[in-house]
Order: sequence, then structure tokens, then C-alpha cells
Amino acid sequence: MSTEIERKFLVNSDAYKREAEGVYYRQNYLSNNESGVVRVRIAGDKGYLTIKGKSVGISRSEFEYEIPLDDAEVMLDNLCTLPEIEKVRYRVSFGGFVWEVDEFSGKNEGLVVAEIELPTEDTVFEKPDWVGEEVSDDARYYNSNLLNHPFK
Repeated sequence: MSTEIERKFLVNSDAYKREAEGVYYRQNYLSNNESGVVRVRIAGDKGYLTIKGKSVGISRSEFEYEIPLDDAEVMLDNLCTLPEIEKVRYRVSFGGFVWEVDEFSGKNEGLVVAEIELPTEDTVFEKPDWVGEEVSDDARYYNSNLLNHPFK
């Protein structure tokens, strides 16, 4: 079993853009309930199917599989309800870790969130200057919740 240990922060400047190029993402959910989610995602020119368990603190089980791009497009267009999550993701190396910065568009336009995946829950890490308030425990910032309760 794979475990995702992730902390999430709001972003207070666009300085991260100097360090990386963005990749366009589309994603939505085949299942989204208290037990976990099943997500379909297109990242650039690749498709993915991801299963995530219920969060316990900042950890949860995660299984991700690359799938054919055509399959991901059909699932997003025909099996998921609208709206979908659209964003541009920037991957920035800082302090020995990779930060993923998501700039949301559509109904979540204006929201910018940075995530860092850690090897353990108590891993110490340095935050870049552009990282602000931590929102790891705030369900309003879960991608799966932004569908029904958009940022705008």
C-alpha cells in the first residue's frame, strides 16, 4: 500500500513562477464520499486514475495508475459530473523537496495552493517565501470539495 503524507498551504506571491513552467490539468471524480475518492486526471498529455482513502491527519492511502489519454478524456467527458477542476501546476524544487503549486481556473479562479509530500508526518522542512498560511486540515481546500463548493 502507498501512503500519501501531504501538507497544503496558501500561496502569497507568484515568485514560484520564476522557478518552473506550468502544466495544464483537468480532473474530476468517479466517486467522492467519506471513505475516499476515485479521481480521473489529465496532466499535460498523460492520463491517470487515482484512488485515495480517507484522510487521517495529513496521511491517507493513495494508488495512482497511468491510463491511456483517450480513456481519461472519455471518463472526464462522459462519466464524471460537471464542473471539473482545471488548474495549472508548477513543480518547484526547494530545500530538498518538490513543491507542487496549483493555480486554479474556472469557478476556483484566484485560488493558489502549494503542496509538499513528505516521507513522514513529523518531517522538518523549510518553506519558501511565497508559502503562506497552512490549510492542510481545512477541507475547503481539498480538490474534491472545490467541485461542489468553489473558491469564488
